[in-house]
Amino acid sequence: MSDTHPNVYVVCGPTAVGKGTVLKEVFAHSDRLWYSVSATTRSPRPGEINGKDYYFVSRAEFDRMIADNRMLEWATVHKVHRYGTPREPVLQALAAGKIAVLELDLAGARQVRKTMPEAKQIFIAPPSWEALKQRLIGRGTEDAAEQERRLATARVELAAQDEFDEIVINDSVANATRKILHIMGINQ
Repeated sequence: MSDTHPNVYVVCGPTAVGKGTVLKEVFAHSDRLWYSVSATTRSPRPGEINGKDYYFVSRAEFDRMIADNRMLEWATVHKVHRYGTPREPVLQALAAGKIAVLELDLAGARQVRKTMPEAKQIFIAPPSWEALKQRLIGRGTEDAAEQERRLATARVELAAQDEFDEIVINDSVANATRKILHIMGINQ
C-alpha cells in the first residue's frame, strides 16, 4: 500500500451526520470500492441475506474468530449481540485490487488503528453542533430519550475527531463526497 493512498479506509462520524448518504454517493463514483460487511451473532431479520447484509454466525463461531485473530474489530452491542469486521474478506478485497471501506463507530475505528494501522481513518463531521441536532430531530426516527442518548454519544465522538487522519465536514453531500473521493485518490 502506498502512503498517500492506502487501500483500506475507515469512515466514522456521529449519528445523523449523513455517513450512509455520503458513502452511497462515494460508491456511485467507482467500482473499485468494496464495502465491508460485518459479522454478527444476532439472527437475520426478514429479508436480510447472509454475506450481503451481515455474516450471521453463532456465538461459538464468533468466539473462534476472535481467538484466531480473524477480526479487525468487534464489540458487544446492548450487552446482547456481538458485531465485528472479519479480517479475511477485507484481505480478499485488497487482493482483488479493491479499495476496502469500513464504516465503523469510534470504538471500532480505534481497534482497527491497532489491528491494521495502515488503514486511513476519515471522520465525517457536521458543519456545527446545531446542524447535527437539527438533522437528528428532523429525521423523526427516534423518540426524545433516544435522541438525547445519541447526542451524548455524538459529543464523545466529536471530541475524538482529532484522532483521525482526515476530517471531512458534511456541509453538503456533494462537497463531502468530493473530499472523500479526493482523499481516496479517486478521480471524478
